[in-house]
Amino acid sequence: MKILITGGAGYIGSHMTRTLGEKGHDLVVYDNLSSGHRDSVLYGRLVEADLADRDTLDLTLRDGGFDAVIHFAAFIAVEESVRNPLLYYRNNYVNALNLIEACRKYHVDRFIFSSTAAVYGIPEKSPVTEDMPLMPINPYGASKMMVERTLKDLAATGSFRYVSLRYFNVAGADQQERIGQRYKAATHIITLALMTALGKREYLNLFGTDYDTPDGTCIRDYIHIDDLIGAHVLALDHLSGGGESRIFNCGYGRGCSVREVIGMAKKVTGIDFPVRETERREGDPPSLIADSSRIRRELGWRPSFDDLEFIIKTAWAWEKKKIKLNL
Repeated sequence: MKILITGGAGYIGSHMTRTLGEKGHDLVVYDNLSSGHRDSVLYGRLVEADLADRDTLDLTLRDGGFDAVIHFAAFIAVEESVRNPLLYYRNNYVNALNLIEACRKYHVDRFIFSSTAAVYGIPEKSPVTEDMPLMPINPYGASKMMVERTLKDLAATGSFRYVSLRYFNVAGADQQERIGQRYKAATHIITLALMTALGKREYLNLFGTDYDTPDGTCIRDYIHIDDLIGAHVLALDHLSGGGESRIFNCGYGRGCSVREVIGMAKKVTGIDFPVRETERREGDPPSLIADSSRIRRELGWRPSFDDLEFIIKTAWAWEKKKIKLNL
């Protein structure tokens, strides 16, 4: 197939580009490189442009003959979204609307959307099912929820079909150490822990130790990047086979506490890096775990890397390679 991948030079998008390129698909990556990297695009042709550039977007869709679009491009920092909500609504929602309108105009009727567990806000119970109320507590989650609603309403009008994948905590890296997380301002706990082990940070902050969890720290569902990409491949197959629009959680259905992540990071690296215990962050739910039974049942998703130690090992190999290559 011929596929347009927005944000395909970023962390998750570059792994999607790698996998679909290895499968022989014809790819066009659309990325403004604000957080992505040209050398992370291992396959396909890169269009360096912003989704706000409607002329370039229109030209790309008009001349592309695309079978499907996979939309990753977005800002993802929760705290930044609270400080600058308009930035997030414009980039994550308005720019997504630009893309959806262009797809509609040029009859691209298969769309995969990179969503987030942040649409659930602080759920009343965990594991979280796809049918639970959407109550985002920050502009990041709200902007993703708005795109989901737009896709749902558009799909109700005709032939347009979509799959929205709600990610939980994505981590790890390409097992051949070609690509991985390269955010300028990292926010993911595993990346931050490994950067601290490497001496790139003075200490790792542990936000909150008094939650109603077994060890007092937050519990999250960590999913390896390659298992997440596998879910996207199945979603693409689903739509290509005429499947209806669907929403799926992407997580393993079990959680690890922040203390467990820190302990495993110390085990993998062999470094007892400093950790500073501090106050809770506002809006952090005690536990956020995916009920992924729907995607397992309907798409036959079978994760291969459900192991925290393996996840951290691949991330550690990538962080060390970044140092070597000065990335």
